[in-house]
This record gives sequence, structure tokens and C-alpha cells, in this order.
Amino acid sequence: MGDPLVPRDRLRVSDADREQVTETLREAAGQGRITLDELDTRLDATHVAKTYAELEVITHDLPVEGSATMAIGASGALPVERIGGTPTRRLSLAILSGARRKGNWIVPPVYTAVAFLGGVEMDLREARFSEREVKIRAFALLGGVDIVVPEDIDVDVGGVGVMGGFDHKEGNSGLKNAPHLHVTGFAMLGGVSIKRKSKKKRHEIGRGGEVS
Repeated sequence: MGDPLVPRDRLRVSDADREQVTETLREAAGQGRITLDELDTRLDATHVAKTYAELEVITHDLPVEGSATMAIGASGALPVERIGGTPTRRLSLAILSGARRKGNWIVPPVYTAVAFLGGVEMDLREARFSEREVKIRAFALLGGVDIVVPEDIDVDVGGVGVMGGFDHKEGNSGLKNAPHLHVTGFAMLGGVSIKRKSKKKRHEIGRGGEVS
């Protein structure tokens, strides 16, 4: 059992603590608070940090909501800065074409994706969630809707396939206080897929936006 007299800042951190700070840094880079070069340097320092004090130094000049104290205090829970924001888009439409939504974007309470003889790609790994519960309505008609979700959020799939496929295998729980994503809709002569992937590493942060 550890010595209860050891100051908190001298205690050893866990991999989960480092991951929380890593996500805080990625968020800061996505907001333009730090450059990609600074992101690389701080990620390197995070990966070798051994104590809370070392992690605190890495985020000391970021806003309170992005500090190491906040991230570490929520160890094992989703960082609170992943929740909130004002969405600007609520629809991805691909008709005889393709549409893509990825990078740093804000998921609205209800988002609709429609693919008709085309394809929609949605990546939520670097996204913020406007509310703790959000819904994606996916409709694939002779086309496909592909949704990539991070490993730390709750996913509930309720769509149906009619001479098509609607993927239900990735529906399960995420971290404590994580957003809840409900995917519904239908696929006719097409498919809707939901895949869990780990969050992007350095150099993989993309700009948000939609290409159609």
C-alpha cells in the first residue's frame, strides 16, 4: 500500500492519466491554442511522464477546462471538454456522390445522413458532442453510410435493413459519463456500418468539414 503522506503531485500516474492529458492536448491543437510542433513536443513529454507534477507542467498554460488537473481528476471518465458547443451542420447528403464529415466538428442532438447511389463517411473520433445524448439517423438507399466512433462512448444501434445491412455489433457502453450515441434509420439495397476505432495519434488530426 502506498504511503498516504506522499504529496499527490509526486504520485505515479497511470496510462489512463496520460491518455486523458493526450486528449486535452489534441483538443487544444484542434482549437488552435498550440501548434502542431508544440503538440508533438508535449505528446512526447506526456508519454514519458511519471508523476502528476510532470503532467501538470505540460498543460499549465492551457485554460482551466483543459488543464491536467481536470483531466487527471476525471481519470477513467470522459473529459468534460468533449461535451458542449454549437453545431453548424445537421445533414450529410450524398446523391450519386459522396459526403464526408470528420476531424474537429460538433455533433448536434440529431444528425441525418442520407446516401442514395452514393456514400457518406462520418468520423466521430475527434468530434465534440453538443449534448450527452445524440442521435444519428442513417438512411442508405442503394448506397452506404459508414460511421466511425471512438472507443470511449456509449453506442446504441436501432436501425433495420431491408434487403440491405444495418450493423449492430458495435453497440455497447463506453467510459463513465460518456456521451450516448443512438444510431437509427434503415438500409435498403445498401448498408450502414458502425466501427469502433482508437482515437487518432499525432499527425493524424484533420480539419473538420464535409466534402461532397
